[in-house]
Amino acid sequence: MVADLFDLSDKVALVTGGSRGLGYQMVRAFAEHGADVVIASRKLDNCERVAKEMRGMGRRAMAVQVHAAHWDSIDRMIELVYAEFGRVDILVNNAGMSPPMPSHEVTEALFDSVVGLNFKGPFRLASQIARRMRDGKGGVIINVSSSGALMPLPNVVPYGSAKAALNAMTRSLAAEYGPSVRVNTLSPGPFLTDIAKAWAPEARERSDNALGRPGRPEEIVTAALFLASPASSFTTGALVRVDGGLKIGQ
Repeated sequence: MVADLFDLSDKVALVTGGSRGLGYQMVRAFAEHGADVVIASRKLDNCERVAKEMRGMGRRAMAVQVHAAHWDSIDRMIELVYAEFGRVDILVNNAGMSPPMPSHEVTEALFDSVVGLNFKGPFRLASQIARRMRDGKGGVIINVSSSGALMPLPNVVPYGSAKAALNAMTRSLAAEYGPSVRVNTLSPGPFLTDIAKAWAPEARERSDNALGRPGRPEEIVTAALFLASPASSFTTGALVRVDGGLKIGQ
């Protein structure tokens, strides 16, 4: 019965930023539990590689190139996905990044880029998919945020602020499109994804959290499956932290 709670058979999952890092781990986990998958990012070759891997597992898989900050690109992706699958049951707004920089050096172009990728784009995608889900048989939206939205971090102020807006968006969309559409936030802490290659060796071994270490990419999987599946049928508008127990607010 527990296994049935995580059964995603006959579901269609769309993951932005799904070709690497935490997004890839979620794509693979959804496919392993029966879902067909759409892998979307700016680099189509990487998406095609992951799609081929998922097809090897017996799933339908679609690779889509998208600029997750641009509404016209997002709208084109939505049309392509619905033309192929007819629906989206699970949406993961995972694309996002920001180069560290002192706030007084942030240009208007960089500010717009960071806010676009981490809030403006996800708002467009989530709102358009949520409307289609509500008009259909419902669905689940997971907005991937960051611990940077919950604790003061220097040099990434636009990023943390955009992710805080994403957190607020989750609660509002859950209220607007419920009860047939559930919307939740997944808030990761430090994870050993591609970005960790630029960290100091000590940062890759230790972290200032309760577990004393950064997360391994595969450790995002159970939280993502919980939020994507019937296991979380009474959970919406929530923020689920997967950060090893970061000392938020200190």
